[in-house]
Amino acid sequence: MSQKIVYNYTKFTTTDYIGEISCVVWHISCNLRCKYCYNDNIVFSKQGLYSHKDVLEFLKRRKGLLTAVVLSGGEATMHDLRLFCKELKKMGFKIKLDSNGVNFEKIKELIDENLLDFISLDFKSTKEKFKFITLKNSYDKFLKTLKYLIEIKFPFELRTTVNADLLDENDINSMINTAFSIGYKDILYIQNFLQTDSNIGNISQKEVLNRSLIRKDLLDIEFRN
Repeated sequence: MSQKIVYNYTKFTTTDYIGEISCVVWHISCNLRCKYCYNDNIVFSKQGLYSHKDVLEFLKRRKGLLTAVVLSGGEATMHDLRLFCKELKKMGFKIKLDSNGVNFEKIKELIDENLLDFISLDFKSTKEKFKFITLKNSYDKFLKTLKYLIEIKFPFELRTTVNADLLDENDINSMINTAFSIGYKDILYIQNFLQTDSNIGNISQKEVLNRSLIRKDLLDIEFRN
């Protein structure tokens, strides 16, 4: 746990794990290259500033003040999280994982060992556009994770970040239909693309999503930011 794989950590937030007072741990590296991703500095970092051990030392002083830890990135499952999660559980923290779902075996392992309480799963795009948006051909791996979480009734949310130049209303409706058809019955959260100084694809956004064209007959849709 001494490797410096943590880019940084947010010491206090009430918005990243609803209902909990959390610390967010930002892990370096990712197995996707989403064009709209503004965490490009985290994704491309070869070494972080902190180790899991460093974060645990901080959290020891926050027991009773914080209730949960969010494992984010980058993609947290690029790293071995088991020992870190076990220590967090010993300290009484709930654990939320933010993930693209591509590392199915890692996620299943953490669930099997009761080391996760909640997952925010990113639904990147339709199968047809997945490689175009993420630069990786990993849609089927994501879908395997989504089906698994539905099958075992694990607590999770499904969310999609939308740059309307990349995903249009028809794409989103197709994704809604896909999720519904395999048994997802909860809310799909749609998050707007955030224009920042830099992102992986060096892109902006010209098109505007027409929310009235997003179908709401299959799933509840909630827009964030």
